[in-house]
Amino acid sequence: MDPKLLEMLVCPVTKGPLILDRERQELISRSARLAYPIREGIPVMLEEEARKLSPEEWEALKE
Repeated sequence: MDPKLLEMLVCPVTKGPLILDRERQELISRSARLAYPIREGIPVMLEEEARKLSPEEWEALKE
């Protein structure tokens, strides 16, 4: 994923920043507790396509 694109993207729900999880191919929104998938190199920024973070995943992001 292009770093410049990542800088421009924000969570569609909270308008907050996103964190790239390269291993899972997701963009993580801490504030919304959602993970948006990246499919074939394209971020899918739809709330209904996002995966909810488990409490454990969310806690790990706070560290």
